[in-house]
Amino acid sequence: MGAHVARLVRTPSTTLVFLYFIIDIILSYFALMSNGDSDSDALLKFKNTIANNSFALTTWNSSTSPCNGNTPNWIGVLCYGGTIWGLQLEGMGLNGTIDVDSLASMRYLRTISLMNNHLQGPIPKINKLNGLKSLFLSNNRFSGVIPDDAFLGMSNLKKVLLANNGFSGPIPSSLANLPRLLEVRLNGNQFQGRIPDFQQADLKLASFSNNDLEGPIPQSLSSMDPTSFAGNKNLCGSPLDPCQSIPEPITNSPPPNAPPINNVVPLLLRVAIIAIVVGLILALIAVALFIFQWRKQKSEAQYYEASLMEGSRRKLPSIARQTDQSSHKLAPEVTSHSRRRDDAGKLSFVRDDIEKFDLQDMLRASAEVLGSGTFGASYKAVIMSGQTLVVKRYKQMNTVGREEFHEHMRRLGNLKHPNVLPLVAYYYRREEKLLITEFVHNNSLANHLHANHSLDQPGLDWMTRLKIIKGVARGLAYLYSELPSLTIPHGHLKSSNVLLDETLEAVLTDYALRPVMNADHAHSIMAAYKSPEYAQTGSISRKTDVWCLGILILELLTGKFPENYLTQGYDSNASLATWVSSMVKEKRTSEVFDGEMRGTKHSKGEMINLLKIGLSCCEEDEERRIGLNDVVEKIEQLRESTIDIDDQDPFSATETDQVNLYASRVMEDDASFSLNR
Repeated sequence: MGAHVARLVRTPSTTLVFLYFIIDIILSYFALMSNGDSDSDALLKFKNTIANNSFALTTWNSSTSPCNGNTPNWIGVLCYGGTIWGLQLEGMGLNGTIDVDSLASMRYLRTISLMNNHLQGPIPKINKLNGLKSLFLSNNRFSGVIPDDAFLGMSNLKKVLLANNGFSGPIPSSLANLPRLLEVRLNGNQFQGRIPDFQQADLKLASFSNNDLEGPIPQSLSSMDPTSFAGNKNLCGSPLDPCQSIPEPITNSPPPNAPPINNVVPLLLRVAIIAIVVGLILALIAVALFIFQWRKQKSEAQYYEASLMEGSRRKLPSIARQTDQSSHKLAPEVTSHSRRRDDAGKLSFVRDDIEKFDLQDMLRASAEVLGSGTFGASYKAVIMSGQTLVVKRYKQMNTVGREEFHEHMRRLGNLKHPNVLPLVAYYYRREEKLLITEFVHNNSLANHLHANHSLDQPGLDWMTRLKIIKGVARGLAYLYSELPSLTIPHGHLKSSNVLLDETLEAVLTDYALRPVMNADHAHSIMAAYKSPEYAQTGSISRKTDVWCLGILILELLTGKFPENYLTQGYDSNASLATWVSSMVKEKRTSEVFDGEMRGTKHSKGEMINLLKIGLSCCEEDEERRIGLNDVVEKIEQLRESTIDIDDQDPFSATETDQVNLYASRVMEDDASFSLNR
């Protein structure tokens, strides 16, 4: 019988196995190609619902494939082997609602990060993407109750970040039941009720601070840091204070069957015992409150840092309500056991002309989140003495040594110029650095150029723009003279780092930070590393700041945001200088200038001259690029002509030909000027 069975089992031939193998490869290839096409269509549908900012996703178009192997062709797309496995669209000004249905066909999508945008509405039906491993939606404007089954079936989900939104209602039980959950951040919302029981053995971090949660903390979360539960008035249990049992109320009315007169003494004895017990309970509550107050005062510095790092919208024990967003990757650093206790609460001041304060004073101050930029989050704080200051936490200085950092901050503290924002104080710790400056009232130049203007808040007029660029040039020249050893005395010159004071005078900020920045982060986000010389040679020079100044001049004249700053590295096709040069070549100079710039009737020639200066600064060849001293001299020679406030258009239709002719002559008259970029 056994021999008969052996004859029936036939081994497939080598040729047949090889044929199956080839067929499998071919089918996999075609499946991959068709998936790539469908992924492109899905992302373009997704773009239409969130990318009202025309600059955010300009690389997303049907003429190119999203991926080239492991290299993405579309910004914010994460690729592997030609397929899309993730979307990282952080801080791009995206708004609207998320269309999950357009992404549901992307079978290899594993991570989505849309943090630090303006997305709104209820949470999308995210469980349609049941292959997701990471979901990052912090620092947006989502709101409403999250359905209890919102995460049902998402067995692969490991990280869920929903911090600093407007979610309300109970925490969904389907979130607590995710089997592979490693990290969850729900802080800075309006969640109510009890915290469900998170039983995941590998859960590393769970943050529920600054909500309206109540009741005992589940035993499974008792090992988390107390700051993970701060800002919830009615939470109790480890790691917070123990939950207090409520004694039964004492009634003064006699029971239906009153005791006989001879039992009055035992009754009085029982009342006395109850009174003693109640007294003891009240005494214990008083002691607990005293210990709680003592612990709160002892850890005020940590609470303030937690408020800085969590970007809370709600009120911490001594912090006024905050109203905006901040970075999300900060709570673990607050709870680090490696912090130096002797650094807690200590600020180092670099100016003698300001009243000193400490971290305790900042804790008691009202704190308002101003925003979260490329370097870190900024906070406005009004100290009890009346000083209004800005506290900025820098996220990418962790490799800088203590002495090196102190020495560089002392150098910056010695800088004094009306067009350079002075450093007031700083705070050093290995995990984080805080820089404290004075508050500048009129926001940034970027806000004035690119915000939606109205009759009450019109765009900047020509004379104001000229005054601003003169101030920028003077401030940059001062940095060059005072910091001769730095390759790039500023390094991150752009419109969002030009603040405007009460008189709309320019004030430079975020300057001279390259020596204390993490190199990889600096190369990724600093304006200097988006220059043509860095793209061509991998190096920068002191003329790189001049290129940044040129882009700023063109941005100020045209009102257009430099699209190149949204991309990694330098792309001449996306450069604002390339567009302006092409318009000048085509004798369409009058179309270059910002239509919202008033007061230009008597200033055409000066505007053309400033345009020429800006293009000279943006020369791609460093050797041919104008030097900073020459730039400052030429800008100072520009006259601030009389303004006609009623002049709304830089050039009327009847003047266009004359302006183009004049511009051509001005450009051609200077033998050093070239448009061959």
